[in-house]
Amino acid sequence: MFHLILFSVFGAICVAGAVNLLLQSHPINSALSLVVVMGSLAVEFLLLGAEFVAAIQVIVYAGAVMVLFVFVIMLLNAGVEERTSGSRVAWLLGIPAVLAGMVIVCWALLTHSNAGSAAIGALRGDPAAIAQLLFHQFLLPFEVTSILVLIAIMGAVVLAARSQTVERSKREG
Repeated sequence: MFHLILFSVFGAICVAGAVNLLLQSHPINSALSLVVVMGSLAVEFLLLGAEFVAAIQVIVYAGAVMVLFVFVIMLLNAGVEERTSGSRVAWLLGIPAVLAGMVIVCWALLTHSNAGSAAIGALRGDPAAIAQLLFHQFLLPFEVTSILVLIAIMGAVVLAARSQTVERSKREG
């Protein structure tokens, strides 16, 4: 019962962090909210008995990826976001889509929930088996992801260099 309470509490923290991430107007505050989401997901994985996945969640996502996000935010010198009222199409299609998604998720949880089929911690993942899958069967998606991250870094550098060149030319001219 205690595990279920902790799971629910950290699930609520995760959802609250995700909502806060969307509502923040400053990019650094959004990045910090994403760290809260990643940390609470790591605790969720710990409660499910997946210690390896929880450690990877903290090391890779909350550590390395968030450092990359903050580096790109600082490199681009992103300020406070300008607020707009949004498009009418987004309101007309977005709200029904979100409601439909919530109904589908609730229906799936209520009709296909097999919570009693495995005890908490019974499905442990061997790190050697995970590494075998990651570096043999899923090597191509792993490498494509690393190339996409490299392209994103290069794009941030190019955008930052271009904006600094424009600012310099405005000051000089």
